[in-house]
Amino acid sequence: MNLESLNLNPELLWADYVLPWGTQIILALLIFIIGRIAVGMITNGVSKVMTTAKLDPILVNFLSGILRSVLLLLVLVFALSKLGLDTTSLVALLGAAGLAVGLALKDSLSHFAAGVMLILFRPFKVGDYVEINGVGGSVEQITILSTRLKSPDNKVITVPNGSVFGNTMINFSEQATRRVDMVVGIGYGSDLLKAKAILEEMVNGHELVLKDPAPKIAVSELADSSVNFVVRPWVNAADYWTVKWDLTEKIKLRFDEEGIEIPFPQMSVHFEKTESAA
Repeated sequence: MNLESLNLNPELLWADYVLPWGTQIILALLIFIIGRIAVGMITNGVSKVMTTAKLDPILVNFLSGILRSVLLLLVLVFALSKLGLDTTSLVALLGAAGLAVGLALKDSLSHFAAGVMLILFRPFKVGDYVEINGVGGSVEQITILSTRLKSPDNKVITVPNGSVFGNTMINFSEQATRRVDMVVGIGYGSDLLKAKAILEEMVNGHELVLKDPAPKIAVSELADSSVNFVVRPWVNAADYWTVKWDLTEKIKLRFDEEGIEIPFPQMSVHFEKTESAA
């Protein structure tokens, strides 16, 4: 069996099918290859620009990946159009698939959007001690979907970025100094002025307490069983817990030496004796 027996003229077959289709296939391959090279150059250029602008490496890699995928998809659609394929249906199909995936992953997408905002606005950085929605720890890693914290007792806490960006967040490390807030109570029978003088002496004499801003010591409350002082020295952020624990211990020992009572809650119980009925 040959082409003549099938009533196919080789010259017509070459002219009508092989040459046009071959040309289209080669053109489509060239478009894809050149487009892929161009996409790589564009993506690398954008990555260098973002890196020069000192954007977070996580954001640079993520945005570069999205840009690369979008551009490659456009190149693929353009190359297929040169083969005579109806790319309108393909684009509609991709759009529908993207919508379905977006609806299925709406929670993840919200975490992703929050992650982008966190990386852009940088309310905290790796190493900062933060409290997010009642959970505290040092920031170990910030990813697109979650933030990883390490608690003081070495527990690893993973918080979804949606919860980070959508709740109140306290950064304890952003400022160089912090104020130590302490409440010290003495008994009503103790010498108030003597106790205040001792507190001022101990706070002002501590080597880690800053002179500016000056510490504040004042009577804040006449409570049920004690007279309360607020003791508010300023310290470097790294010295916060050292000063708080050190002053707490030294104040207790000094008050004991000076005979100043630190009261504790007490309850008096009275029994009433009644005569039983005869």
